[in-house]
Amino acid sequence: MLIFSVIGGLGLLLLVVSLVVGEVFEEISLGDVGLSGSAMGIGAVVFGASGVIAVANDLPSFWTYVIGVVFAVLSTAVAQQFINRLAASEDAPPPPLEGAFGVLTATTGPEGGEVRLEGVRDLESRLAWADEVLEPGQRVVVIGVSGSRVRVSKA
Repeated sequence: MLIFSVIGGLGLLLLVVSLVVGEVFEEISLGDVGLSGSAMGIGAVVFGASGVIAVANDLPSFWTYVIGVVFAVLSTAVAQQFINRLAASEDAPPPPLEGAFGVLTATTGPEGGEVRLEGVRDLESRLAWADEVLEPGQRVVVIGVSGSRVRVSKA
């Protein structure tokens, strides 16, 4: 019963670490199949729990290990399927801002300003700066990006 408790505890630790700080193992490749740290943690927890339950019900050692391994493999496979589906459903990255057109909503110069971008999905208005002072209403094009701020020039 000790081996099941230890492996289950290590699996729980791996699962918590993977959920809190991100994937411990980005993805371990076994041929064409990838396995995430979260799925491995879930499998180890299920192995430990099912092994402890089998021992508590006085099953022979052979069957406790068989039950533990079977449930661990099944739970790992199911967890990895869910993880793969979640990863596939993530939003696409936003389009690049360089070359996007917009209109200044405030006086913009080296000290800063604001631009309303056209055709951008995530944010319409952004903090902006320009090499020269540009007046509100001026049509501009994005020529650079620094964090959430954009560098603009006359279009």
